[in-house]
Amino acid sequence: MSGEREMRARTLVISPNWIGDAVMAQPLLRLLKQAHPERAIDVLAPPQVVPVWRRIQEADDILVTPFRHRALQLGERWRYARLLKERGYSDAYVLPNTLKYALIPWLARIPRRVGYKGEMRYGMVNVMHHDETPPRSMVPFYAALAREPELPLPGKLARPYLVVGGEETEQVGKRLGVDLTRPLVAFAPGAEFGIAKRWPPAHYGLLAAKVVDAVPGVQVVLLGSPNDREACEQVQQHAGAAGSAVLNLAGQTSLDDAIALLAQASAVVSNDSGLLHIASALNRPVVALYGSTDPDYAPPLSEVARTVSLRLECSPCRKRECPLGHHDCMNKMSVERVWSELVPILMPARNDAVA
Repeated sequence: MSGEREMRARTLVISPNWIGDAVMAQPLLRLLKQAHPERAIDVLAPPQVVPVWRRIQEADDILVTPFRHRALQLGERWRYARLLKERGYSDAYVLPNTLKYALIPWLARIPRRVGYKGEMRYGMVNVMHHDETPPRSMVPFYAALAREPELPLPGKLARPYLVVGGEETEQVGKRLGVDLTRPLVAFAPGAEFGIAKRWPPAHYGLLAAKVVDAVPGVQVVLLGSPNDREACEQVQQHAGAAGSAVLNLAGQTSLDDAIALLAQASAVVSNDSGLLHIASALNRPVVALYGSTDPDYAPPLSEVARTVSLRLECSPCRKRECPLGHHDCMNKMSVERVWSELVPILMPARNDAVA
């Protein structure tokens, strides 16, 4: 009987709510699968991050959370926990730090419930980890949950890794009018967290003009949510005559579409956002722009990754809007500075061609 129970044992991972955080949790799943290759891993994820988990090979089954954002919904969580109980989980890893997500495996009576202390979750989390000071970057932060508390992670962690099929990229490119036979450079001018993370659209536009002038036949594709549509229109306008080679897809693509296009990009320039970390996990060359956030906390980890941060005295403030009102950490990040990081990626044989 115990052998039969072990055969059907599963692991539950409760996903973070942010796209970038979900990407950076992938090495945790790799460690869990290495420790118990016979054990299926289910991921309970909010709808907005499901496309990321579908491209993580270690995730066997993706369950979509039925809960409203910021709502406790205790009755709904109890009913959903009863359904989870039937799946035979032996352990659960609670990645969000909130109390409401720790409720789910506790109500489902999953015997081993692993997570950080978070919102005073004693009892609900019964294998409790504690944050380090100074804080670790996100990949080892999540990966540490694969080990007993206080035990170090062995060796160097592999970087996050997503998988996209070539057929998918081809179909998406055809549907959206992106010619995949031409060089593709992707810009992600948005950031859902807030305006303090965003490099100005005018700067992106001038950078796009430099790319179009330097790379024959290039397409510059602007990616983002419907909230980024207006900013991306400004990028096109500030690109001037080069704007005809700049395709604004913000609000026209699903996250699945954006992932497929990023997988084909020759280079990606992005603020600190979910799309940046997706591009990094697809091992695309990236230039990452940091203002209000800390590049050491959530750095890009692709093989070719360049980080630009002015590291002003007032940053990282980690605020949604500049508390000082000047937004110098991004406004004073010059186009020439970012171009100097991008040009060796686009033209590796012409590293001295910086304009």
